[in-house]
Amino acid sequence: MAGTTGNGRTARNVTSSRSTQNGVSQATGRPRGRVPGQALGRVPGQASAPAPGQADAEPDALTIGRRIRHLRTSRGMTLDDLASAIDRAPSQVSTLENGKREPKFSQLQAIARALGTGVDDLLSAEAPSERDALEIELERVQRGPLFASLGIEGVRIGKSLPHDALSTILALHRELERLHIERAATPEEARRANGELRGDMRAKDNYLPELEQVAKGLLADVGHTSGPLPQRMAAEIAAHLGFTLHYVSDLPHSTRSVIDTRNRRLYLPSKGFRGRSNTRSALLQALASHVLDHTEPGDYGEFLRQRVEANYLAAALMVPEKPGVKFLRDAKDERAIAIEDLRDAFGVSFETAAHRFTNLATRHLGIPVHFMKVHESGILHKAYENDGVRFPADALGAVEGQHVCKQWTARRVFDVEDRFNPYAQYTDTPSGTYWCTSRVENTSDGAFSVSVGVPFADVKWFEGRETTERNMSLCPDESCCRRPPEELSAKWGDFAWPSARPHASMLAAMPSGAYPGVETTEVYRFLERHAPEG
Repeated sequence: MAGTTGNGRTARNVTSSRSTQNGVSQATGRPRGRVPGQALGRVPGQASAPAPGQADAEPDALTIGRRIRHLRTSRGMTLDDLASAIDRAPSQVSTLENGKREPKFSQLQAIARALGTGVDDLLSAEAPSERDALEIELERVQRGPLFASLGIEGVRIGKSLPHDALSTILALHRELERLHIERAATPEEARRANGELRGDMRAKDNYLPELEQVAKGLLADVGHTSGPLPQRMAAEIAAHLGFTLHYVSDLPHSTRSVIDTRNRRLYLPSKGFRGRSNTRSALLQALASHVLDHTEPGDYGEFLRQRVEANYLAAALMVPEKPGVKFLRDAKDERAIAIEDLRDAFGVSFETAAHRFTNLATRHLGIPVHFMKVHESGILHKAYENDGVRFPADALGAVEGQHVCKQWTARRVFDVEDRFNPYAQYTDTPSGTYWCTSRVENTSDGAFSVSVGVPFADVKWFEGRETTERNMSLCPDESCCRRPPEELSAKWGDFAWPSARPHASMLAAMPSGAYPGVETTEVYRFLERHAPEG
Protein backbone atom coordinates (compact mmCIF):
# COMPACT_ATOMS: atom_id res chain seq x y z
CA MET A 1 0.00 0.00 0.00
CA ALA A 2 1.35 3.43 -0.86
CA GLY A 3 2.22 5.76 1.96
CA THR A 4 5.16 7.85 3.09
CA THR A 5 8.61 6.79 4.17
CA GLY A 6 10.36 7.91 7.30
CA ASN A 7 12.30 10.54 5.40
CA GLY A 8 9.19 12.26 4.13
CA ARG A 9 9.17 10.92 0.58
CA THR A 10 6.21 9.17 -0.99
CA ALA A 11 6.58 5.42 -0.87
CA ARG A 12 6.72 3.03 -3.80
CA ASN A 13 3.75 2.91 -6.20
CA VAL A 14 1.31 0.24 -5.04
CA THR A 15 1.04 -1.14 -8.58
CA SER A 16 4.80 -1.37 -9.22
CA SER A 17 5.29 -4.95 -8.06
CA ARG A 18 7.76 -6.90 -10.16
CA SER A 19 8.04 -10.57 -10.96
CA THR A 20 10.79 -12.65 -12.46
CA GLN A 21 10.64 -15.28 -15.14
CA ASN A 22 13.51 -17.45 -16.34
CA GLY A 23 15.86 -15.51 -14.08
CA VAL A 24 15.06 -12.10 -15.61
CA SER A 25 12.96 -9.31 -14.16
CA GLN A 26 9.99 -8.66 -16.41
CA ALA A 27 10.02 -4.99 -15.45
CA THR A 28 13.69 -4.25 -15.96
CA GLY A 29 15.10 -7.06 -18.08
CA ARG A 30 17.96 -7.43 -15.58
CA PRO A 31 19.23 -10.84 -14.48
CA ARG A 32 17.66 -12.17 -11.30
CA GLY A 33 19.70 -11.54 -8.17
CA ARG A 34 20.31 -7.90 -9.05
CA VAL A 35 19.62 -5.25 -6.44
CA PRO A 36 19.31 -2.10 -8.54
CA GLY A 37 20.14 1.08 -6.70
CA GLN A 38 20.35 -0.60 -3.30
CA ALA A 39 23.63 0.58 -1.85
CA LEU A 40 24.99 -0.30 1.55
CA GLY A 41 22.85 1.27 4.26
CA ARG A 42 20.02 2.31 1.91
CA VAL A 43 16.53 0.91 1.97
CA PRO A 44 14.42 0.23 -1.14
CA GLY A 45 11.75 2.91 -1.39
CA GLN A 46 14.00 5.55 0.18
CA ALA A 47 15.83 6.62 -2.94
CA SER A 48 17.03 10.14 -3.46
CA ALA A 49 14.60 12.63 -4.93
CA PRO A 50 14.17 11.90 -8.63
CA ALA A 51 15.79 13.98 -11.30
CA PRO A 52 13.35 15.71 -13.64
CA GLY A 53 12.02 13.30 -16.21
CA GLN A 54 13.54 10.26 -14.52
CA ALA A 55 10.70 7.81 -14.91
CA ASP A 56 12.21 4.98 -12.85
CA ALA A 57 12.71 7.16 -9.76
CA GLU A 58 10.38 7.38 -6.82
CA PRO A 59 7.81 10.23 -6.89
CA ASP A 60 7.98 12.93 -4.22
CA ALA A 61 5.50 15.53 -2.98
CA LEU A 62 6.66 18.20 -5.43
CA THR A 63 6.23 16.01 -8.49
CA ILE A 64 2.87 14.66 -7.32
CA GLY A 65 1.65 18.21 -6.65
CA ARG A 66 2.70 19.39 -10.10
CA ARG A 67 0.98 16.43 -11.74
CA ILE A 68 -2.22 17.22 -9.85
CA ARG A 69 -2.04 20.88 -10.94
CA HIS A 70 -1.27 19.95 -14.55
CA LEU A 71 -4.19 17.52 -14.76
CA ARG A 72 -6.54 19.98 -13.01
CA THR A 73 -5.76 22.90 -15.34
CA SER A 74 -5.81 20.71 -18.46
CA ARG A 75 -9.37 19.74 -17.53
CA GLY A 76 -10.38 23.37 -17.01
CA MET A 77 -10.95 22.94 -13.27
CA THR A 78 -10.28 25.65 -10.70
CA LEU A 79 -8.89 25.08 -7.20
CA ASP A 80 -12.40 25.56 -5.88
CA ASP A 81 -13.75 22.94 -8.30
CA LEU A 82 -11.24 20.28 -7.22
CA ALA A 83 -11.55 21.21 -3.55
CA SER A 84 -15.33 20.82 -3.74
CA ALA A 85 -15.02 17.48 -5.53
CA ILE A 86 -12.82 15.98 -2.81
CA ASP A 87 -14.56 17.79 0.09
CA ARG A 88 -11.50 19.82 1.09
CA ALA A 89 -10.73 23.53 1.41
CA PRO A 90 -9.07 25.20 -1.62
CA SER A 91 -6.10 26.13 0.60
CA GLN A 92 -5.52 22.43 1.31
CA VAL A 93 -5.51 21.61 -2.39
CA SER A 94 -3.09 24.50 -3.01
CA THR A 95 -0.78 23.14 -0.31
CA LEU A 96 -0.78 19.74 -2.01
CA GLU A 97 -0.14 21.21 -5.47
CA ASN A 98 2.80 23.24 -4.13
CA GLY A 99 4.38 20.10 -2.71
CA LYS A 100 4.28 21.38 0.85
CA ARG A 101 2.38 18.38 2.19
CA GLU A 102 2.47 14.67 1.46
CA PRO A 103 -0.96 13.46 0.23
CA LYS A 104 -2.51 10.51 1.99
CA PHE A 105 -3.42 7.54 -0.15
CA SER A 106 -7.13 8.12 0.44
CA GLN A 107 -6.69 11.71 -0.80
CA LEU A 108 -4.86 10.50 -3.91
CA GLN A 109 -7.74 8.12 -4.66
CA ALA A 110 -10.30 10.94 -4.27
CA ILE A 111 -8.24 13.33 -6.42
CA ALA A 112 -7.76 10.69 -9.11
CA ARG A 113 -11.52 10.08 -9.28
CA ALA A 114 -12.23 13.81 -9.47
CA LEU A 115 -9.70 14.24 -12.29
CA GLY A 116 -10.84 11.13 -14.15
CA THR A 117 -7.46 9.39 -13.94
CA GLY A 118 -5.73 6.66 -11.96
CA VAL A 119 -3.56 6.84 -8.86
CA ASP A 120 -0.67 5.49 -10.98
CA ASP A 121 -0.78 8.65 -13.11
CA LEU A 122 -0.55 10.87 -10.01
CA LEU A 123 2.34 8.81 -8.61
CA SER A 124 4.45 8.93 -11.75
CA ALA A 125 7.93 10.33 -11.00
CA GLU A 126 8.03 12.11 -14.38
CA ALA A 127 7.29 15.83 -14.42
CA PRO A 128 4.24 16.64 -16.60
CA SER A 129 6.20 19.14 -18.74
CA GLU A 130 9.67 20.57 -19.29
CA ARG A 131 8.67 23.80 -17.54
CA ASP A 132 7.32 21.86 -14.58
CA ALA A 133 10.55 19.87 -14.41
CA LEU A 134 12.59 23.09 -14.15
CA GLU A 135 10.27 24.58 -11.55
CA ILE A 136 10.42 21.38 -9.48
CA GLU A 137 14.21 21.39 -9.65
CA LEU A 138 14.41 25.02 -8.53
CA GLU A 139 11.96 24.37 -5.71
CA ARG A 140 14.15 21.51 -4.49
CA VAL A 141 17.22 23.74 -4.78
CA GLN A 142 15.66 26.48 -2.66
CA ARG A 143 14.64 23.98 -0.01
CA GLY A 144 18.10 22.42 0.11
CA PRO A 145 20.91 22.99 2.65
CA LEU A 146 23.33 24.56 0.17
CA PHE A 147 20.87 27.31 -0.77
CA ALA A 148 19.99 27.85 2.90
CA SER A 149 23.69 28.32 3.71
CA LEU A 150 23.85 31.27 1.29
CA GLY A 151 21.51 33.34 3.48
CA ILE A 152 19.58 34.83 0.54
CA GLU A 153 15.89 34.96 -0.27
CA GLY A 154 14.53 32.54 -2.83
CA VAL A 155 12.71 33.65 -5.95
CA ARG A 156 8.98 33.24 -6.30
CA ILE A 157 8.33 30.35 -8.65
CA GLY A 158 5.37 30.87 -10.92
CA LYS A 159 4.24 31.72 -14.43
CA SER A 160 5.65 35.24 -14.06
CA LEU A 161 9.22 33.89 -13.80
CA PRO A 162 10.63 33.95 -17.37
CA HIS A 163 11.82 30.62 -18.74
CA ASP A 164 15.32 31.90 -19.52
CA ALA A 165 15.68 33.37 -16.02
CA LEU A 166 14.63 30.02 -14.53
CA SER A 167 17.20 28.16 -16.64
CA THR A 168 19.96 30.65 -15.75
CA ILE A 169 19.30 30.42 -12.02
CA LEU A 170 19.47 26.61 -12.17
CA ALA A 171 22.67 26.69 -14.24
CA LEU A 172 24.31 28.98 -11.68
CA HIS A 173 23.23 26.72 -8.83
CA ARG A 174 24.56 23.60 -10.57
CA GLU A 175 27.93 25.28 -10.98
CA LEU A 176 27.89 26.41 -7.35
CA GLU A 177 27.06 22.88 -6.26
CA ARG A 178 29.89 21.49 -8.40
CA LEU A 179 32.38 23.88 -6.84
CA HIS A 180 31.06 23.08 -3.37
CA ILE A 181 31.51 19.35 -3.94
CA GLU A 182 34.97 19.88 -5.38
CA ARG A 183 35.97 21.96 -2.35
CA ALA A 184 34.50 19.33 -0.01
CA ALA A 185 36.53 16.52 -1.61
CA THR A 186 39.47 17.06 0.74
CA PRO A 187 41.60 14.63 2.75
CA GLU A 188 39.55 15.65 5.80
CA GLU A 189 36.34 14.71 4.00
CA ALA A 190 37.88 11.38 2.97
CA ARG A 191 38.89 10.58 6.53
CA ARG A 192 35.46 11.53 7.82
CA ALA A 193 33.82 9.28 5.23
CA ASN A 194 36.14 6.43 6.20
CA GLY A 195 35.20 6.83 9.85
CA GLU A 196 31.48 6.90 9.10
CA LEU A 197 31.71 3.81 6.91
CA ARG A 198 33.68 1.89 9.53
CA GLY A 199 31.06 2.79 12.15
CA ASP A 200 28.29 1.63 9.84
CA MET A 201 29.99 -1.69 9.19
CA ARG A 202 30.63 -2.16 12.91
CA ALA A 203 26.93 -1.69 13.60
CA LYS A 204 26.17 -4.37 10.98
CA ASP A 205 28.88 -6.76 12.30
CA ASN A 206 30.42 -6.41 8.83
CA TYR A 207 27.60 -8.61 7.53
CA LEU A 208 25.34 -7.54 4.63
CA PRO A 209 22.48 -10.04 4.22
CA GLU A 210 21.15 -8.39 1.05
CA LEU A 211 24.47 -9.00 -0.72
CA GLU A 212 24.58 -12.58 0.59
CA GLN A 213 21.23 -13.15 -1.12
CA VAL A 214 22.47 -11.64 -4.39
CA ALA A 215 25.51 -13.96 -4.30
CA LYS A 216 23.30 -16.94 -3.52
CA GLY A 217 21.01 -16.13 -6.45
CA LEU A 218 23.86 -15.72 -8.94
CA LEU A 219 25.50 -18.98 -7.87
CA ALA A 220 22.16 -20.79 -8.18
CA ASP A 221 21.65 -19.33 -11.65
CA VAL A 222 24.88 -20.91 -12.91
CA GLY A 223 24.37 -24.18 -11.04
CA HIS A 224 27.18 -23.84 -8.51
CA THR A 225 26.15 -25.67 -5.36
CA SER A 226 29.27 -26.40 -3.31
CA GLY A 227 33.04 -26.19 -3.11
CA PRO A 228 35.42 -23.48 -4.32
CA LEU A 229 34.29 -21.32 -7.22
CA PRO A 230 36.61 -22.20 -10.14
CA GLN A 231 37.70 -19.70 -12.78
CA ARG A 232 35.46 -21.49 -15.28
CA MET A 233 32.38 -20.90 -13.12
CA ALA A 234 33.28 -17.24 -12.65
CA ALA A 235 33.33 -16.98 -16.44
CA GLU A 236 29.89 -18.61 -16.54
CA ILE A 237 28.57 -15.91 -14.21
CA ALA A 238 29.86 -13.33 -16.68
CA ALA A 239 28.13 -15.14 -19.53
CA HIS A 240 24.92 -15.40 -17.50
CA LEU A 241 24.99 -11.63 -17.07
CA GLY A 242 25.45 -11.21 -20.83
CA PHE A 243 29.19 -10.42 -20.99
CA THR A 244 32.00 -11.91 -23.02
CA LEU A 245 35.51 -11.98 -21.51
CA HIS A 246 38.48 -10.50 -23.34
CA TYR A 247 42.04 -10.84 -22.03
CA VAL A 248 44.26 -8.04 -23.33
CA SER A 249 47.84 -6.91 -22.90
CA ASP A 250 47.14 -3.18 -23.12
CA LEU A 251 44.63 -2.63 -20.31
CA PRO A 252 44.84 1.01 -19.12
CA HIS A 253 47.46 1.19 -16.40
CA SER A 254 45.07 2.92 -13.97
CA THR A 255 42.53 0.07 -14.09
CA ARG A 256 42.17 -3.55 -12.98
CA SER A 257 39.39 -4.22 -15.48
CA VAL A 258 37.16 -2.34 -17.91
CA ILE A 259 33.53 -3.06 -18.78
CA ASP A 260 32.10 -2.02 -22.16
CA THR A 261 28.35 -1.97 -21.52
CA ARG A 262 27.55 -1.04 -25.14
CA ASN A 263 29.08 -4.23 -26.56
CA ARG A 264 28.72 -6.29 -23.34
CA ARG A 265 32.45 -6.93 -23.04
CA LEU A 266 34.63 -7.30 -19.94
CA TYR A 267 38.36 -6.67 -20.42
CA LEU A 268 40.96 -8.21 -18.09
CA PRO A 269 44.78 -8.31 -18.21
CA SER A 270 46.16 -11.28 -20.12
CA LYS A 271 49.09 -11.62 -17.69
CA GLY A 272 46.92 -11.65 -14.59
CA PHE A 273 47.86 -9.75 -11.45
CA ARG A 274 50.95 -9.88 -9.35
CA GLY A 275 50.37 -12.08 -6.33
CA ARG A 276 47.30 -13.79 -7.85
CA SER A 277 47.11 -17.11 -9.64
CA ASN A 278 44.21 -15.90 -11.80
CA THR A 279 42.02 -12.90 -12.50
CA ARG A 280 38.93 -14.33 -10.80
CA SER A 281 38.81 -11.71 -8.05
CA ALA A 282 39.06 -8.75 -10.46
CA LEU A 283 36.50 -10.37 -12.77
CA LEU A 284 33.98 -10.83 -9.96
CA GLN A 285 34.56 -7.37 -8.51
CA ALA A 286 33.91 -5.81 -11.92
CA LEU A 287 30.74 -7.86 -12.34
CA ALA A 288 29.68 -7.01 -8.79
CA SER A 289 29.68 -3.30 -9.56
CA HIS A 290 27.50 -4.00 -12.61
CA VAL A 291 25.10 -6.28 -10.72
CA LEU A 292 24.69 -3.68 -7.98
CA ASP A 293 24.00 -0.88 -10.49
CA HIS A 294 26.93 1.23 -9.32
CA THR A 295 27.15 4.55 -11.10
CA GLU A 296 29.50 7.51 -10.94
CA PRO A 297 29.98 8.25 -7.21
CA GLY A 298 28.71 11.63 -6.10
CA ASP A 299 31.13 11.94 -3.19
CA TYR A 300 33.94 10.11 -1.46
CA GLY A 301 31.60 8.35 0.96
CA GLU A 302 29.64 6.82 -1.92
CA PHE A 303 32.90 5.84 -3.63
CA LEU A 304 34.02 3.96 -0.51
CA ARG A 305 30.66 2.25 -0.07
CA GLN A 306 30.66 1.09 -3.68
CA ARG A 307 34.14 -0.36 -3.22
CA VAL A 308 33.07 -2.19 -0.05
CA GLU A 309 29.96 -3.57 -1.75
CA ALA A 310 31.87 -4.82 -4.81
CA ASN A 311 34.55 -6.47 -2.66
CA TYR A 312 31.92 -7.99 -0.39
CA LEU A 313 29.87 -9.49 -3.21
CA ALA A 314 32.97 -10.86 -4.95
CA ALA A 315 34.10 -12.53 -1.72
CA ALA A 316 30.60 -13.90 -1.11
CA LEU A 317 30.73 -15.54 -4.55
CA MET A 318 34.16 -17.07 -3.94
CA VAL A 319 33.32 -18.19 -0.38
CA PRO A 320 29.54 -18.72 -0.40
CA GLU A 321 27.77 -18.19 2.90
CA LYS A 322 26.30 -21.66 3.47
CA PRO A 323 29.42 -23.79 2.86
CA GLY A 324 31.64 -21.09 4.38
CA VAL A 325 29.63 -21.04 7.62
CA LYS A 326 29.57 -24.85 7.77
CA PHE A 327 33.34 -24.97 7.33
CA LEU A 328 33.89 -22.43 10.10
CA ARG A 329 31.37 -24.00 12.48
CA ASP A 330 33.03 -27.38 12.06
CA ALA A 331 36.39 -25.76 12.76
CA LYS A 332 34.98 -24.02 15.84
CA ASP A 333 33.62 -27.33 17.14
CA GLU A 334 37.16 -28.69 16.80
CA ARG A 335 38.60 -25.51 18.35
CA ALA A 336 40.74 -25.24 15.24
CA ILE A 337 39.67 -22.12 13.32
CA ALA A 338 42.48 -21.03 10.98
CA ILE A 339 42.28 -18.36 8.29
CA GLU A 340 44.80 -20.39 6.25
CA ASP A 341 42.44 -23.36 6.22
CA LEU A 342 39.57 -21.19 4.97
CA ARG A 343 41.92 -19.83 2.31
CA ASP A 344 42.96 -23.29 1.14
CA ALA A 345 39.46 -24.78 1.27
CA PHE A 346 38.05 -22.17 -1.12
CA GLY A 347 41.13 -21.36 -3.16
CA VAL A 348 41.27 -17.64 -2.34
CA SER A 349 43.97 -15.29 -1.11
CA PHE A 350 44.70 -14.93 2.59
CA GLU A 351 43.30 -11.39 2.49
CA THR A 352 40.02 -12.54 0.92
CA ALA A 353 39.76 -15.34 3.49
CA ALA A 354 40.40 -12.84 6.29
CA HIS A 355 37.75 -10.45 4.93
CA ARG A 356 35.25 -13.25 4.55
CA PHE A 357 35.90 -14.48 8.07
CA THR A 358 35.05 -11.03 9.44
CA ASN A 359 31.79 -11.11 7.42
CA LEU A 360 30.69 -14.37 8.98
CA ALA A 361 32.40 -14.62 12.38
CA THR A 362 30.14 -12.45 14.52
CA ARG A 363 26.79 -13.16 12.86
CA HIS A 364 27.20 -16.94 12.60
CA LEU A 365 29.84 -17.88 15.19
CA GLY A 366 29.25 -15.26 17.87
CA ILE A 367 32.90 -14.18 17.75
CA PRO A 368 33.80 -10.46 17.77
CA VAL A 369 36.82 -9.76 15.59
CA HIS A 370 39.17 -7.16 14.14
CA PHE A 371 41.01 -7.00 10.82
CA MET A 372 44.00 -4.96 9.66
CA LYS A 373 45.98 -4.50 6.47
CA VAL A 374 49.23 -2.71 7.23
CA HIS A 375 52.00 -1.60 4.87
CA GLU A 376 55.59 -2.49 5.72
CA SER A 377 56.11 1.19 6.52
CA GLY A 378 53.66 0.77 9.43
CA ILE A 379 50.79 2.67 7.77
CA LEU A 380 47.31 1.27 8.31
CA HIS A 381 45.51 0.87 4.95
CA LYS A 382 42.35 -1.06 5.86
CA ALA A 383 40.76 -1.89 9.19
CA TYR A 384 37.59 -3.20 10.78
CA GLU A 385 36.68 -3.97 14.38
CA ASN A 386 33.73 -4.83 16.55
CA ASP A 387 35.68 -6.38 19.45
CA GLY A 388 36.70 -3.23 21.31
CA VAL A 389 40.28 -2.98 20.04
CA ARG A 390 41.43 0.63 19.70
CA PHE A 391 43.05 1.44 16.39
CA PRO A 392 45.20 4.57 16.07
CA ALA A 393 42.90 7.38 14.93
CA ASP A 394 43.02 11.06 14.06
CA ALA A 395 40.79 13.78 15.44
CA LEU A 396 38.04 12.88 12.93
CA GLY A 397 38.07 9.22 14.00
CA ALA A 398 39.70 7.97 10.79
CA VAL A 399 42.26 5.18 11.12
CA GLU A 400 43.49 4.84 7.52
CA GLY A 401 46.90 6.44 7.11
CA GLN A 402 47.78 6.19 10.81
CA HIS A 403 50.88 4.43 12.14
CA VAL A 404 50.20 1.11 13.87
CA CYS A 405 51.97 0.41 17.16
CA LYS A 406 55.28 -1.36 16.62
CA GLN A 407 54.38 -3.89 19.31
CA TRP A 408 51.25 -5.14 17.55
CA THR A 409 51.23 -8.40 15.62
CA ALA A 410 50.63 -6.54 12.35
CA ARG A 411 54.04 -4.84 12.73
CA ARG A 412 56.01 -7.58 14.48
CA VAL A 413 55.30 -10.05 11.67
CA PHE A 414 57.61 -8.11 9.34
CA ASP A 415 60.56 -9.05 11.57
CA VAL A 416 59.81 -12.79 11.39
CA GLU A 417 62.00 -14.75 8.98
CA ASP A 418 59.46 -17.55 8.52
CA ARG A 419 57.05 -16.16 5.92
CA PHE A 420 55.55 -19.58 5.12
CA ASN A 421 53.67 -20.03 8.38
CA PRO A 422 51.38 -17.49 10.02
CA TYR A 423 52.67 -15.52 12.98
CA ALA A 424 50.50 -15.37 16.10
CA GLN A 425 50.91 -13.16 19.16
CA TYR A 426 49.12 -12.00 22.30
CA THR A 427 49.20 -8.25 22.82
CA ASP A 428 48.27 -6.50 26.07
CA THR A 429 46.72 -3.12 25.25
CA PRO A 430 44.93 -0.41 27.28
CA SER A 431 41.61 -1.78 25.98
CA GLY A 432 42.36 -5.43 26.79
CA THR A 433 44.38 -8.41 25.68
CA TYR A 434 44.03 -9.57 22.08
CA TRP A 435 45.32 -12.54 20.17
CA CYS A 436 46.13 -11.98 16.52
CA THR A 437 47.32 -14.06 13.57
CA SER A 438 49.10 -12.39 10.68
CA ARG A 439 50.75 -13.07 7.34
CA VAL A 440 52.83 -10.96 4.97
CA GLU A 441 51.79 -10.71 1.31
CA ASN A 442 53.94 -9.07 -1.36
CA THR A 443 52.35 -6.73 -3.89
CA SER A 444 53.51 -4.24 -6.50
CA ASP A 445 53.11 -1.55 -3.82
CA GLY A 446 55.34 -3.33 -1.33
CA ALA A 447 54.75 -5.85 1.45
CA PHE A 448 51.56 -5.79 3.51
CA SER A 449 50.62 -7.70 6.62
CA VAL A 450 47.07 -9.02 6.80
CA SER A 451 45.92 -9.72 10.34
CA VAL A 452 42.86 -11.10 12.10
CA GLY A 453 42.48 -10.80 15.85
CA VAL A 454 40.03 -11.58 18.65
CA PRO A 455 39.73 -10.78 22.37
CA PHE A 456 41.52 -13.13 24.76
CA ALA A 457 38.22 -14.77 25.78
CA ASP A 458 37.65 -16.04 22.22
CA VAL A 459 41.12 -17.35 21.38
CA LYS A 460 40.10 -20.83 22.59
CA TRP A 461 38.46 -21.44 19.19
CA PHE A 462 41.62 -20.82 17.12
CA GLU A 463 44.67 -22.65 15.91
CA GLY A 464 47.79 -20.85 17.09
CA ARG A 465 46.45 -20.05 20.57
CA GLU A 466 49.40 -21.96 22.04
CA THR A 467 51.87 -19.31 20.87
CA THR A 468 54.29 -18.01 23.50
CA GLU A 469 54.79 -14.69 21.69
CA ARG A 470 53.52 -11.82 23.82
CA ASN A 471 53.99 -8.05 23.78
CA MET A 472 52.65 -4.99 25.55
CA SER A 473 51.38 -1.88 23.79
CA LEU A 474 50.75 1.41 25.59
CA CYS A 475 49.66 3.28 22.45
CA PRO A 476 48.26 5.89 22.02
CA ASP A 477 50.65 6.89 24.82
CA GLU A 478 53.65 8.29 22.93
CA SER A 479 56.05 6.68 25.40
CA CYS A 480 55.17 3.29 23.87
CA CYS A 481 56.89 3.48 20.49
CA ARG A 482 56.60 6.98 19.06
CA ARG A 483 58.78 9.00 21.39
CA PRO A 484 62.47 8.37 20.71
CA PRO A 485 64.79 7.50 23.63
CA GLU A 486 66.13 10.55 25.44
CA GLU A 487 69.76 9.85 24.54
CA LEU A 488 68.95 9.70 20.83
CA SER A 489 66.82 12.84 21.03
CA ALA A 490 69.61 14.70 22.79
CA LYS A 491 72.13 13.64 20.16
CA TRP A 492 70.11 14.11 16.96
CA GLY A 493 67.14 16.34 17.83
CA ASP A 494 68.76 19.49 16.44
CA PHE A 495 70.42 17.88 13.43
CA ALA A 496 67.83 15.64 11.75
CA TRP A 497 65.68 16.96 8.90
CA PRO A 498 63.96 14.05 7.14
CA SER A 499 61.96 14.43 3.95
CA ALA A 500 58.64 12.61 4.23
CA ARG A 501 57.45 10.18 1.60
CA PRO A 502 53.74 10.97 1.55
CA HIS A 503 51.14 8.55 0.31
CA ALA A 504 49.09 9.75 -2.64
CA SER A 505 45.91 9.35 -0.59
CA MET A 506 47.14 12.07 1.77
CA LEU A 507 47.21 14.61 -1.05
CA ALA A 508 43.93 14.01 -2.87
CA ALA A 509 40.88 12.54 -1.24
CA MET A 510 38.97 12.04 -4.45
CA PRO A 511 40.89 12.42 -7.72
CA SER A 512 39.01 14.40 -10.35
CA GLY A 513 37.07 12.59 -13.05
CA ALA A 514 34.05 10.35 -13.22
CA TYR A 515 35.80 7.37 -11.65
CA PRO A 516 38.34 8.25 -8.92
CA GLY A 517 41.92 7.34 -9.75
CA VAL A 518 41.15 6.41 -13.36
CA GLU A 519 42.40 8.28 -16.42
CA THR A 520 39.16 8.51 -18.38
CA THR A 521 40.73 9.50 -21.71
CA GLU A 522 42.99 6.47 -21.57
CA VAL A 523 39.99 4.21 -20.95
CA TYR A 524 37.97 5.69 -23.83
CA ARG A 525 40.88 5.29 -26.23
CA PHE A 526 41.29 1.70 -25.07
CA LEU A 527 37.61 0.96 -25.76
CA GLU A 528 37.87 2.62 -29.17
CA ARG A 529 40.81 0.34 -30.08
CA HIS A 530 39.02 -2.81 -28.99
CA ALA A 531 35.44 -2.09 -30.08
CA PRO A 532 34.11 -4.65 -32.56
CA GLU A 533 33.72 -3.37 -36.10
CA GLY A 534 30.29 -2.40 -37.26
